[in-house]
Amino acid sequence: MFRPCIDLHQGKVKQIVGGTLGAGRGELRTNFVSERPAAWYAELYKRDGLVGGHVIMLGSGNEAEAQSALRSYPGGLQVGGGINAENGPAWLDAGASHVIVTSWFFREGHLDGDRLKELVQAIGKERMVLDLSCRRRGQDYLVVTDRWQRFTDTVVDRGTLEAMAASCAEFLVHAVDLEGCCGGIDQELVLRLGEWSPLPVTYAGGANSLSDLETVTRLGRGRVHLTIGSALDIFGGTGVRYQDLVAFNRKLGQKAKA
Repeated sequence: MFRPCIDLHQGKVKQIVGGTLGAGRGELRTNFVSERPAAWYAELYKRDGLVGGHVIMLGSGNEAEAQSALRSYPGGLQVGGGINAENGPAWLDAGASHVIVTSWFFREGHLDGDRLKELVQAIGKERMVLDLSCRRRGQDYLVVTDRWQRFTDTVVDRGTLEAMAASCAEFLVHAVDLEGCCGGIDQELVLRLGEWSPLPVTYAGGANSLSDLETVTRLGRGRVHLTIGSALDIFGGTGVRYQDLVAFNRKLGQKAKA
């Protein structure tokens, strides 16, 4: 299934080359800056019945736009970016279906089990998404934090996914080195996620065509969903038409009901 996104940076809806986020002054590469507010996209997704999408706050100064999107589509969007055990419940109260937690449950490059327990107690596993966005190192995919610049020692593999499934409802996984590049998905990572994850996963990174959505649906065994950003026409892209993705989801939903 296609899952939509709203990425916010400096109060604007943007599409950014993910690996350059936080890399240093002057190195940030931006593919698209929208003239429309976040609420416009939320209302579009609501109109077309798209579920499981997310609003990501890339840095500070995005809270008002994120809150506006959640008000426009209450219960229809997840929210992430700077979420922790203290502020997570407030974002649920603001209308998020789930909160996405990224770097906070890691400390000094290591998974912090106590913080993970604190998150579950404060938010509840049924409304929490754990972000395991990763970069490849050798044959493994390692989770990266701190605007995707810091490698942790956590490998995205069957053991990690099965263990962390006890603490959340879903996973979000960006293939960081492909994010925003429109060069095609990481099929090996999608295949591994489909084989190993006991929970639904939203994959993001590199998608540039409707065929990528078809491939993710097949390789991911129906449990891996796809976000498409920079290639999408509503974000200034030319590779994928938004209405084609809506039609794909509807067709898939009809098959599931049959």
